[in-house]
Amino acid sequence: MIFFVCTMEVNGLGSSFLQNIFFCFPQRKENHSVLYEHKEVYWVCFFFCSWIKACQSFIGWYFFSTQIQVIEDDKANKGSEPFTTGVRGQAPPLVTTKFQVKDQGNASPRYIRCTAYNMPCNSDMAKQSQVPLAAVIKPLAPLPPDETPPYLVDHGESGPIRCNRCKAYMCPYMQFIEGGRRFQCGFCSCVTEVPPHYFQHLDHTGKRVDCYDRPELSMGSYEFMATVDYCKNNKIPQPPAFIFLIDVSYNAVKNGMVGIVCQELKTLLDYLPRENPDVESNIRVGFVTYNKVLHFYNVKASLAQPQMMVVSDVADMFVPLLDGFLVNVSESRVVIESLLDQIPEMFADTRETETVFGPVIQAGLEALKAADCAGKLFVFHSSLPIAEAPGKLKNREDKKLVGTDKEKSLFQPQVSFYNTLAKECVVQGCCVDLFLFPNQYVDVATLGVVPTSTGGSIYKYTYFQASSDQERFLNDLRRDVQKPMGFDAVMRVRTSTGIRATDFFGSFYMSNTTDVELAGLDCDKTVTVEFRHDDKLSEETGALMQCAVLYTSCSGQRRLRIHNMAVNCCSQLADLYRNCETDTVINFFAKYAYRSVLSSPIKNVRDSLVNQCAQILACYRKNCASPSSAGQLILPECMKLLPVYLNCVLKSDVLQPGADISLDDRAYLRQLVSTMDVSESHVFFYPRLLPLQKLDVESISLPVAVRDSEERLSRGGVYLLENGLNIFLWVGVNAQQELLQNIFGTPAFGQIDPNMTSLPALDNPFSKRLREIIESVRAQRSRYMKLMVVKQEDKLELIFKHFLVEDKSNNGGASYVDFLCHMHKEIRQLLS
Repeated sequence: MIFFVCTMEVNGLGSSFLQNIFFCFPQRKENHSVLYEHKEVYWVCFFFCSWIKACQSFIGWYFFSTQIQVIEDDKANKGSEPFTTGVRGQAPPLVTTKFQVKDQGNASPRYIRCTAYNMPCNSDMAKQSQVPLAAVIKPLAPLPPDETPPYLVDHGESGPIRCNRCKAYMCPYMQFIEGGRRFQCGFCSCVTEVPPHYFQHLDHTGKRVDCYDRPELSMGSYEFMATVDYCKNNKIPQPPAFIFLIDVSYNAVKNGMVGIVCQELKTLLDYLPRENPDVESNIRVGFVTYNKVLHFYNVKASLAQPQMMVVSDVADMFVPLLDGFLVNVSESRVVIESLLDQIPEMFADTRETETVFGPVIQAGLEALKAADCAGKLFVFHSSLPIAEAPGKLKNREDKKLVGTDKEKSLFQPQVSFYNTLAKECVVQGCCVDLFLFPNQYVDVATLGVVPTSTGGSIYKYTYFQASSDQERFLNDLRRDVQKPMGFDAVMRVRTSTGIRATDFFGSFYMSNTTDVELAGLDCDKTVTVEFRHDDKLSEETGALMQCAVLYTSCSGQRRLRIHNMAVNCCSQLADLYRNCETDTVINFFAKYAYRSVLSSPIKNVRDSLVNQCAQILACYRKNCASPSSAGQLILPECMKLLPVYLNCVLKSDVLQPGADISLDDRAYLRQLVSTMDVSESHVFFYPRLLPLQKLDVESISLPVAVRDSEERLSRGGVYLLENGLNIFLWVGVNAQQELLQNIFGTPAFGQIDPNMTSLPALDNPFSKRLREIIESVRAQRSRYMKLMVVKQEDKLELIFKHFLVEDKSNNGGASYVDFLCHMHKEIRQLLS
């Protein structure tokens, strides 16, 4: 290969063009990375490319091989040994690394991830750095099979041991004194008497001799059995209920949704959540169908046939029957199956196109009230609710508002009715999951208010077709019904003196400033908490946080799940920047920005993000980096991926929409991101791109990913791209015939069917391994990803290229190289 090597002096940076293309080889200096320098710049150009294109390719090649390298290095360095949580302030492995956790006194990173594991000692330092201080908490996170779930502790009728003053629960941070008769709270320093039944002697180090026999004294996460004092109205709760509310209007019947739901429920009801797999689920079920009116069904076990009762007065919703509406599945199986067989037939010839929505949720809520229990509503809905009823909506889709100061109104609910309804649902413990099947605008921003306020989920299947979308919908429905969850939950985050929780992000309701109320809390949901200083912190004692979630289990038990976390405190900015986690910072930034679009013009939101990121990096450059040329862009070692990930957030559909994305999709994605954990937001904003043409069929590990740029796609290659919601198989136009034969069963590129949603099960090692990879990738995500086959130069390739986030996007989003230069310019302005 032939190289031309030149030396060029760039003085004054008068040309933005030169700023964009002249970079030097990066150097590693004192825990930071020097990405490029404008003085005496050395650049390399391949003779067969235009020199500009080659220069940009070279720039990108170095930095992004580093981006992939960061992930691969973390896997190599931290993936082989278990991560033990006993060391305070220790940053965990990245979310892209597979690792085992051993709980030794701090909560697993599967439950809590922090933006910084060294917290500034005072507010001035925090303000100077602009690094957000936050934790992403996933209270009921699922654990891999080789990790032990939290132990359940029962302290009997007296209930859990707590601090008298701040009410923090017993944990490893409590210090026992006076021979074990009292303990000093690690959060507020108050001294509390130890109840006689809980007394134990101390050893020579001051620890209780039973310390390692009690989860609450030695572990970061555990559960307490709650007493009747922790129950609503001091009554032991009834087991929860699931109510299925099915839209039977013309569109829902025509697209096959009604038939698919009814057929699936016949088997799915055998898999309702239960704590013991050998014991029948305690959850009762009920059924409603609706269009302009509501149909309730009596499925009492003693009936020969189900009975329908119609409520046409939707302005004043009530439940027309109590006995026989919520039933035990095993007792009423014959009647339920008869009903599910009859529903598609009853409405097969319907011509009713109008639907209601508000009264549907009211109906489920009233049923749970009548049964005096918490529960979940599964609503299957197809169209904008324009029928005359409470919560009636109008079509307000107006793309002319996009890009204006009025754009924020499109993300806000158009009526206040659903906010009031959501509050009533939370009080009852009524969680709502919404499955949408729209063919046109349905106003997700308004319909989503109740699900996002009650801890529920929204699933959206635009232009639903049974042949291509049934698999995705059924997998989502199965997981949604079966996944572990808690009901009627309240979460509170306590902190040690010096900091406090000030802001919360997620799907919940708050009636005061401290309690996060969730009608339902499932294993996928996160709550993100921001902290601020209200006093000085000590380097010696560090900072503590305790997340306590009170909830009703699927068996009807009232429980408390406790997660504890201790982080270090620092008085030097260098220590703060040494122990941040970029993925968690980006998760926080995205949620903060996505919430801000409700109240601020999107341009202001974007500018604010860029400005805060520039301030973070400028503060590091000014206070932590060794003196060097002003032309160098210097990033903290643990934040060198911050610009690439921030650019992905800025280019996302919510903050920079293309002409082809609907307002409903933007509202849907905004609500979706609000509950994402760090691993989901990581792959959502920077999708994973796996090359398959050299796939090792003998290996159990996935191929090493490549950067998200069209330059990395070979015309002779095949690539898999996934972002947690979609999965694409991109096929190059010059892919080898043998490769195509192994994957698709045809050697000809032209004969590949771009409409296929699953690969043929061929009898060869490559086909088997590729299908295993797709299934393993799907298993890592909370939503089922539909496979889309994209042939190079086909019309679908435009959609695929939208996810190549390093490249300049059609909607005006900057390429990564351009954004890095812009970020450098912002930093230089702040420093000057």
